[in-house]
Amino acid sequence: MLLTIRVKPGSRRGPVVEEDAEGLVVHVRERAAEGAANEGVIAALAAHFGVPRRDVVIRRGHASRVKRVEVIR
Repeated sequence: MLLTIRVKPGSRRGPVVEEDAEGLVVHVRERAAEGAANEGVIAALAAHFGVPRRDVVIRRGHASRVKRVEVIR
């Protein structure tokens, strides 16, 4: 399943996955430095969908707040 998500790095609310009018928003505590926020996104989405972390792959937008993510179920 391919998803387009928005990421809010450095959030006090994280890790939280919410749905709004535009799609999924992932709040993570990690800052957007050295891939830390991406790892937080993978962990949050894996927990949200109940899949192992290896089944969540960022396909596009590694350096962007808007990402294209694949979740393998």
